[in-house]
Amino acid sequence: MTQADNRPTNFIRQIIDEDLASGKHDHVQTRFPPEPNGYLHIGHAKSICLNFGIAQDYQGSCNLRFDDTNPAKEEVEYVESIQKDVQWLGFQWNGEVRYSSDYFDQLHAYAVELIEKGLAYVDELTPEQIREYRGTLTSPGKNSPYRDRSVAENLALFDKMKQGGFQEGQACLRAKIDMASSFIVMRDPVIYRVKFAEHHQTGNKWCIYPMYDFTHCISDALEGITHSICTLEFQDNRRLYDWVLDNISIDCHPRQYEFSRLNLEYSIMSKRKLNLLVTEKLVDGWDDPRMPTISGLRRRGYTPAAIREFCRRIGVTKQDNTVEMSALESCIREDLNENAPRAMAVLRPVRLVIENYPVDQEEILSSPNHPNKPELGTHELPFAREILIDEADFREEANKQFKRLVLGKEVRLRHAYVVKAERVEKDADGNITTIYCTYDAETLGKDPADGRKVKGVIHWVSAKHAVPATVRLYDRLFSVANPGAADDFLATINPHSLTLIEGAMLEPSLKLAQPEQAYQFEREGYFCADNKLSSPDHLVFNLTVALRDTWQG
Repeated sequence: MTQADNRPTNFIRQIIDEDLASGKHDHVQTRFPPEPNGYLHIGHAKSICLNFGIAQDYQGSCNLRFDDTNPAKEEVEYVESIQKDVQWLGFQWNGEVRYSSDYFDQLHAYAVELIEKGLAYVDELTPEQIREYRGTLTSPGKNSPYRDRSVAENLALFDKMKQGGFQEGQACLRAKIDMASSFIVMRDPVIYRVKFAEHHQTGNKWCIYPMYDFTHCISDALEGITHSICTLEFQDNRRLYDWVLDNISIDCHPRQYEFSRLNLEYSIMSKRKLNLLVTEKLVDGWDDPRMPTISGLRRRGYTPAAIREFCRRIGVTKQDNTVEMSALESCIREDLNENAPRAMAVLRPVRLVIENYPVDQEEILSSPNHPNKPELGTHELPFAREILIDEADFREEANKQFKRLVLGKEVRLRHAYVVKAERVEKDADGNITTIYCTYDAETLGKDPADGRKVKGVIHWVSAKHAVPATVRLYDRLFSVANPGAADDFLATINPHSLTLIEGAMLEPSLKLAQPEQAYQFEREGYFCADNKLSSPDHLVFNLTVALRDTWQG
């Protein structure tokens, strides 16, 4: 039951192969355990693809389990968004959604068991004193004066905690391990604390809540997880993971394996900092297309396939590194180049009148939906005497490197005719308001008959038939590659991360664009209809990615 040769390999999959070959396990059971205190980001996508991907490839299963041990920071909105993100990425969890809170009764019973074994005690040091007593990396900690209470006293005090007899911070339950351990996590860690907060799953049943390190390993064991995969910051915590399972009466003992988390240039991967961006209204919510959240990337036009491919390419190692933004962008660019239909949109329009085209004439031209996929068909493109082109595509004078429309020169209109600019009209401020042209009626779909070479091609839309739209151009959210390292990461926000274009004009076929439907706006980039703001009555398109990598240099 080992993986097929064409699947990706990494050190975790090699461990699984060995475990299956040796008979240590006869199946694979993984889990994805997010804390519902924010929306998932691209770093979580790496973990989702790893855990669910392993389960798929080894015909095993993967649980979705919410680590909901801190109700003060958790919300049902986050629970629902996480489920949506996992399914949108193309994965389905095993059975029902699970919650750590499902196991609160068992977790409490195991805490009592540790007290009865003399391996846990109720401490009444303040949180500040606990930190002070813990010591440092170079000096050992010292025992709490409450460490040697009797089992009976600890049981009574823990029950008092459970009944609401202590205020928050007044008492906690600590594991009794070793205050001189070289691993600070093993210096009598707190495993239960008092917290008067209503829980989104259990209501007001509890006023004590277990800590993550105590909860996670037991939840894994109760669910029969074979390989508990987490990021490198939990490497030292593996000792506590094993200590808890070794000292309670539970049959299953999963193993924890750590891999490096994803760091992406010009991005923040801290949910706390991302939440600050949202609460300070520096972005338009968790799904702002500038955010590295899965919902933000989705709204921007990223596809599940592109994100999965990105996670496959960056791989799974124990080496911390920062991935260039261009690596993510190349994945979506390749996907959309292959799959996105083509259309024309003029972002900054200027009027062009073809003077020798009949005033009342209109014709329907044909435009391919994809230049390399004739099976995708064509769509209609209305053409008339007045069209709109992008103001950047015209100059009164230009050198030979400028391959667009120049006064006195010719250019081809995409999927249409060759036109020649004859004269311009300007307003009082000297801005060009109208370009007057003539066209060669014999050049539809072919070169000029007399052998003239026309090198430039520009896009356009019919002025009469064009559909107005708002177009949102996005740049990196931060102006430095590693905003997390800044003293004040908010000071590194790029003030030009969003450019709004209100007067864009699109070809009429785009009026039917569905939310999240991607298009290549020819010569402009890849865009998608915004999944919150766009409607047939008011089209709003987001820039997903430029046609070429514009990040380097």
